[in-house]
Amino acid sequence: MKKIDGHLHLVRNIAGLNGKGRLNALGDGKAIWDDGTVIQLIPEGSGDDSFTAEAAMQLMDKADVEKAVLLQGSLNGYQNYYSYQMIKKYPERFIGAFSVDPFADNAMAIVKRHVEELGFRAIKFEISQGGGLHGYHGNTPFRLDTDARVGQIFHYLADYPGFTVTVDYGSYDQVSYQPEAIANLAARYSKLDFVVCHLSFPSEEHLNRLRAALELFKEHENLYVDLSAIQDIQADTTFPYPKCQQTVALAKEVLGAKRLIWGTDSPWSATFNSYENLANWLEASELFDGEELADVLYNNADKVYFKQTAVDAAAQAKDPALK
Repeated sequence: MKKIDGHLHLVRNIAGLNGKGRLNALGDGKAIWDDGTVIQLIPEGSGDDSFTAEAAMQLMDKADVEKAVLLQGSLNGYQNYYSYQMIKKYPERFIGAFSVDPFADNAMAIVKRHVEELGFRAIKFEISQGGGLHGYHGNTPFRLDTDARVGQIFHYLADYPGFTVTVDYGSYDQVSYQPEAIANLAARYSKLDFVVCHLSFPSEEHLNRLRAALELFKEHENLYVDLSAIQDIQADTTFPYPKCQQTVALAKEVLGAKRLIWGTDSPWSATFNSYENLANWLEASELFDGEELADVLYNNADKVYFKQTAVDAAAQAKDPALK
């Protein structure tokens, strides 16, 4: 069955930044944070200090993944421009979102450049305390639905019906956890699509907490969740991931199969579980019938990210900075 990876990261140059400081490449796919934490960022055989589009496509091809959505994150460092280049080079394989720090003085200029000049029709807010904006803006906690700087961005994006806003707000024990804000934004901007990453950081031991978040999302048809990295989050390494099956079953019950987007969060997630297993676990789980599986694995991501307006904008984009 054909698939779209709805949550993939390319890493041209490791440039991570979070509460642990900067992330520095060590080679062999490893990297070290400024506080001394060492991680295996790139799966063995997929790059020493980068995870290129070509390396990603090798994994995708082996797992019968047709296309992928390129997202940004503080773990890898924003790879906006490399994503733009690879979308232009491989338009049949990739579409993507850009990221911006709304606290930057030139935040709105950055947003307008990526939308108007580079042709992006999706933006990713990684605001989590553990790995995103709240980790290095810890003295200024903010909400996406009330902060004036973020509000400027949304007011601008409202002129682009069909624009997609993807959010990673971390786990419930972080100040960044704000499912209420996403529900409010989905109601306020009904012409935009919203995607909450990582199934709102689920736990099979706290299904009521997950249900509470999903019930907030339920009434908003323009609000989706992706299923990426839940194996890492739930410490589930036994294929086909029985802990994850519990939380995805709940998501199916509350939201339905048409609001779920499969993804992997590779490369990092592919160091805990093989990309092939991440690509095949939903089929093996038998949680969905054939039509539902096609929606979760392909159709929903195609609808949300590969809109014709997004594909056309990417195709027509030309960077005036390089003229």
